[in-house]
Amino acid sequence: MTMKYPGRPGFTLPLIMFLIMLLAACSGKDYDPTREWTAKQFYDEAHSALNAGEFETAIRHLETLEARFPFDPYAKQAQLDVAYSYYKFDEPDSAISATERFIRLHPRDSHIDYAYYLKGLVNFNRGRGLLDGWIPRDPAQYDSEVLKSSFNDFATLVRRFPQSQYAGDAHQRMIYLRNTLAKKEIDIAEYYLTRGTWMAAANRAKNVIEKYQESSSTPRALEIMELAYNNLGLNDLASDARRVAELNKRSDTMEAAKPAEIDKDEDAAPPTVAKN
Repeated sequence: MTMKYPGRPGFTLPLIMFLIMLLAACSGKDYDPTREWTAKQFYDEAHSALNAGEFETAIRHLETLEARFPFDPYAKQAQLDVAYSYYKFDEPDSAISATERFIRLHPRDSHIDYAYYLKGLVNFNRGRGLLDGWIPRDPAQYDSEVLKSSFNDFATLVRRFPQSQYAGDAHQRMIYLRNTLAKKEIDIAEYYLTRGTWMAAANRAKNVIEKYQESSSTPRALEIMELAYNNLGLNDLASDARRVAELNKRSDTMEAAKPAEIDKDEDAAPPTVAKN
């Protein structure tokens, strides 16, 4: 027997129960457990997620924090923290965009040096995969444009904020990047030597001398120049290259950064800016 309610023809009990269940399901689907959270709650939960390696969750909380509380002091903290979270989540483009946004919105912030440092760090580690920890690649195999971008970011930091706590590490990374970029040029020059294209080899080696002075590849660049110029019959240029090489050997002032000293990023977490 189907029960009907008086005054409401056509509405049977099963239909009403179905509608009640449907409404309950819809209300549960729209329920947001964070709707009563404060900015600090979002911040604390984001940091707990970040410390647990749950970077996607951290990003979601930080972006929600800024959207709901755009004028809260924690919103500025979230802008910096989300850049770091994207970096740890291996989303370099999003990390770069977030650091550039922080720089644009807070050009006079006392922690702006960290934004430049993080930007350089993102490009420094861009393209490095999990296997690199087990099967290290020659850094010279990385995209030279990315390496140059990283170098320029660190250079901006060192030039504008020489007293920054990040300046020392940034300088070491610049030395490492300079050596890596120079090595990339040398690898190409070596290839040209095997092909007997002497002028191309000499020009690549010359790039090292002109763009990456005092790099660890300078001695080899001078050797390539001397060899290439001799094969081209440019004896004066070959003699000049040999003379400079001898001077460099006597001065022995080349700088070199050990990869083990700069591959650590434990101290790269954002500083506290929320209560500034």
